Amino acid sequence: MVELREITKENYEECLNLKVAESQECFVSSTVHSLAQAWVYRDTAYPFAVYADGTMVGFIMLGYYEVGKYYTLWKLLIDEKYQNKGYGKKALRLGIDYLVEHFNVKEVYTAYYTTNRIARELYKSIGFRETGEIVDNQIGMKLIISDMEMQ
Repeated sequence: MVELREITKENYEECLNLKVAESQECFVSSTVHSLAQAWVYRDTAYPFAVYADGTMVGFIMLGYYEVGKYYTLWKLLIDEKYQNKGYGKKALRLGIDYLVEHFNVKEVYTAYYTTNRIARELYKSIGFRETGEIVDNQIGMKLIISDMEMQ
């Protein structure tokens, strides 16, 4: 069973030890950096540890981007030891469910680096579609929640 859990004083050090493969480090911030951002943006950032059957396997952070006035998938990483088991897709769905339940969102935005085909395929698999925006070598994507529910 995959679930999202709050980052607490009991689990934050374990979260800090999550690592992606070296070849993926250019695509996602470390959890150290991400948790620092979550603290700075604590009013609009929603970080969670991803657990599978009681074991921490990853990290996801969602947020509200005040400048653009939209909710976003900000960070997602699955530790290199636990990749290719479907945890990323389940965590992504749970994160989106959190935004829907707590903020009644109708759409969620994210972006992926142009060379990160794995992220592109993951996002597309649950209904994200490219927006046509490219900023800092990242391609914007948007998920309309009703599209995800039909998947």
